[in-house]
Amino acid sequence: MKFWNRREILQSSAGFAGALAGGGILVPESEAGQSDQPRADRLNVAVIGVNGRGRDHVSGFAGRHNCVVSHICDADSAVIRPAMQAATKAQGFEPRYIQDLRRIMDDRSIHIVSIATPNHWHALAAIWAMQAGKDVYVEKPVSHNVSEGRRIVEVARRTNRICQAGTQIRSSTGVQQAIEFLRAGRLGKVQVARALCYKRRPSIGRAGGERPIPDSVNYDLWCGPATRTPLHRLRFHYDWHWMWDYGNGDLGNQGIHQMDVARWGLGKNELARSVISVGGRFGYTDDGETANTQIIAFNYGDAELIFEVRGLPTQPMRDTMVGNIFHCTDGFLVCPSYTTAIAHNLRGEVIQRFSGGGDHYGNFVSAVRSRRTQNLKGDILEGHLSSALCHLGNISYRLGRMTPFRGQAKAFGDDREAGETFGRMAVHLENNSVPLDRTNYRLGRRLTIDLKTERFVRDDEANRMLTREYRRGFEVPARA
Repeated sequence: MKFWNRREILQSSAGFAGALAGGGILVPESEAGQSDQPRADRLNVAVIGVNGRGRDHVSGFAGRHNCVVSHICDADSAVIRPAMQAATKAQGFEPRYIQDLRRIMDDRSIHIVSIATPNHWHALAAIWAMQAGKDVYVEKPVSHNVSEGRRIVEVARRTNRICQAGTQIRSSTGVQQAIEFLRAGRLGKVQVARALCYKRRPSIGRAGGERPIPDSVNYDLWCGPATRTPLHRLRFHYDWHWMWDYGNGDLGNQGIHQMDVARWGLGKNELARSVISVGGRFGYTDDGETANTQIIAFNYGDAELIFEVRGLPTQPMRDTMVGNIFHCTDGFLVCPSYTTAIAHNLRGEVIQRFSGGGDHYGNFVSAVRSRRTQNLKGDILEGHLSSALCHLGNISYRLGRMTPFRGQAKAFGDDREAGETFGRMAVHLENNSVPLDRTNYRLGRRLTIDLKTERFVRDDEANRMLTREYRRGFEVPARA
């Protein structure tokens, strides 16, 4: 892979911006094939990672917003067919398939890189793309650790690239209106922002030893920045979410969306002052490493953010399974979906309903054309802060000590809201036949955060977990 120097990046950026302003971007025939669409101002998009969420990226760009998916990239050649077919149907020609994402960065005909790889690749792929003069749409969480997220923000600002986080609720008009209602004080002061990820996650089973890598996978590329270790899970794809080397558990998988809405509703543009997390992997024994049941409490000084993960069968809270609840002095706001919200008074009576979706890809493309970062609904800084909160919670959890449920320790001290949440978690586990009298949970370390440096105060062990060791050739820079 060729790494561009700063002069080349700026020249490419200036030329790209000028071409956009003059409506003169053309797609080379050799790269994009044939199409009946107008060629002026068309944007070539490369989608990296298409076995899951990346298929939605293909649908979001192919033949829409005067974009074409000119390239599809995945380390596993066996998973690309559905994405290739979807793109071809939408735009009238087949994209090129590239297995090595470094070749995507080398190709100057590509204007946008859309990233839906496993989490451990998000930051490096985004950074490489922006260094190569491309604008970036990157899935959530935007990073695998806290340091990576800040590096993406720094590179985006230094290279003047447009970088959107895949937190698509930010483009939902219904939730936008609800957050405006909330932050205008219509329900009084927000005291507690709750985020719920009550999403059934069954056991992933036991591999019972090393498993073969599928022949279609370039495993060195798939591992990329992560440690290249033998495969010890039954299902190669998706179950990496529950392995610390590659994923961040459901907190960073589904939960990042609700974390983002919680922080958005609180109006906080920084990390929390402190964090503590408790939980465990209950109800079965399998190869998964991350928690399937977890509570994280963040202290913002004048408000609290409490996050819950439940992977075992459970009942909803205020008719919400995956969503948000904001407790205020004069009522509460429930966001039970990506597009709806309901405001209630203290008696539980409905005050107002909000509903409406949005096009996060369209918002991104509009900002690419205007070159106005402030037009993004999910700018990379927002993505970094919400992703980092997830990472902080997992660090506290991983540094915790095993503690009996029936012990005398109060998991959250004198924090009444978090304590009540812990009590409900215990009942939830008992309802799933988890014998609490013979079960321990992980009581996380309470960590204090320096908001300016985004590091922990006087805790070297925790600070080492803000980043990771990178393999040679796949290093995320310590500084942009």
